[in-house]
Amino acid sequence: GTPFSTEIQSQPAPDRVVLKVMPETVQPYSIWGLKLPSLKRRLFRCVRIKEDDDGTYAITAVQHVPEKESIVDNGAHFDPLPGTTNGIIPPAVQHLVVDTDNDSILYQAKAKWDTPRVVKGVRFVVRLTTGSGKEGDPVRLVTTATTSETEYAFHELPLGDYTLTVRAINGFGQQGEPASVAFSIQAPEAPSTIEMTPGYFQITVTPYQAIYDASVQYEFWYSATQLATAADIQSKAQYLGTGSFWIKDNIRPGHDAWFYVRSVNRVGKSAFAEASGQCSDDAEGYLAFFDGKIQQTQLAKELLDKMDNTALKQDIADISKTVSETKNEIEQTVNKTLGDQSATISQIQKVQTDTDNNLNALYMLKVQKTKDGVPYVAGIG
Repeated sequence: GTPFSTEIQSQPAPDRVVLKVMPETVQPYSIWGLKLPSLKRRLFRCVRIKEDDDGTYAITAVQHVPEKESIVDNGAHFDPLPGTTNGIIPPAVQHLVVDTDNDSILYQAKAKWDTPRVVKGVRFVVRLTTGSGKEGDPVRLVTTATTSETEYAFHELPLGDYTLTVRAINGFGQQGEPASVAFSIQAPEAPSTIEMTPGYFQITVTPYQAIYDASVQYEFWYSATQLATAADIQSKAQYLGTGSFWIKDNIRPGHDAWFYVRSVNRVGKSAFAEASGQCSDDAEGYLAFFDGKIQQTQLAKELLDKMDNTALKQDIADISKTVSETKNEIEQTVNKTLGDQSATISQIQKVQTDTDNNLNALYMLKVQKTKDGVPYVAGIG
């Protein structure tokens, strides 16, 4: 259509204007331009378009300078025109973080931040306060300072909860959007929950804080019995180590294992939190765990046969073997009963000496079947 121009009646907000005459053909999201003597035309190159959840779009662009070839190749000097006559508004502070550390007997906090753009002559005002602002705990100013850097360190801070606010300011006193962050110089709270995950001969201990803090680690202590005081824990329990979780092995099935965990950071340590548990009692799982790992020299052949072929349990009612203390006699009996009949196989192997000190060997095999109360016996020896 034909371009239409109209005057601006007022500007009630920085991002809103009121026109004297609104064209009837204007539709929502139509293309329009703003012409002011103080505005200069600038070119931008789009590098990213991001769609937000509310249907709006965020566009990231960099300024395009057509004269860049002359600047680079010929060394020409070019000063791009500002977007407005007030192009020195301080930028907003973003990505504000605080890291605490020991400082002699007290502590220090080092703050870092950045800005989305660089404006010449901008400084930063840092303001550190303490107190929650509630009744009995008013907000109190700890210190304030001005710096031209994007970092600042506070020294000799006592224990407490703090709030740091940083904002940019230019030579005209104009201030940018501030950024604030809360941090604490305190010993951590004890773990709020401790998760016990049983395994084969082991337990995995995983503590959790009510509010996650990446600077917190945990001390792990183990005891086979329950302990009552912190002094007992440190003198009688086994110190395992420090980490975010711990796996304790060599735990006997069916026995309680007691764990004592406390939070640790650079400031100090919390009170102990107690938890107990048992390792896995899954018998079939233990058999599968050891299957193939224990050889016949380490385990009785009968047990290996049971692990490899459990169907034999249905056919063999009883197997017994006896070995004398001098290892010179073996007796083996196999018995099976079904209804009113039974069958037994007895085998004896024996080596002995007589009164003349002569060595003799004896082998005997007896087979017996009983039916309707009548035994039938056969054997060799």
